[in-house]
Amino acid sequence: MGNDLLTSLSFAASGMEAQSMRLRHVSENIANADTPGYHRKVISFDQAMETGLVEAGRPRLDQSDLVKIYDPGHPLADATGHRDGSNVDLVIEIADAREAQRSYEANLRMFDQTRQMTQSLFDLLRR
Repeated sequence: MGNDLLTSLSFAASGMEAQSMRLRHVSENIANADTPGYHRKVISFDQAMETGLVEAGRPRLDQSDLVKIYDPGHPLADATGHRDGSNVDLVIEIADAREAQRSYEANLRMFDQTRQMTQSLFDLLRR
């Protein structure tokens, strides 16, 4: 029983860590939404084969097309007056941030409930 509780704590902690990494990349994307030529970072989640814990994969760059912005006065503008914007869509980033936050909170609740169960078990054993 005690090992199951520790495993539950480990699963919840790995989920919180993965979601915090995801939120970090989402915030970097939002911060760089106006950076010319910026490709948004996306992260995937993997399950470690030996432990079953959630792990954040390496961030990769979204290879979708960059937005072309007509700005003939910009130093990076080409001969037609266009420059590359970023491929960050703030609506998508905000939705990803909300999803990461909710997943983090769900893992936090699981962690807290497991901790309370462990405390109750220790209280019973002390009697």
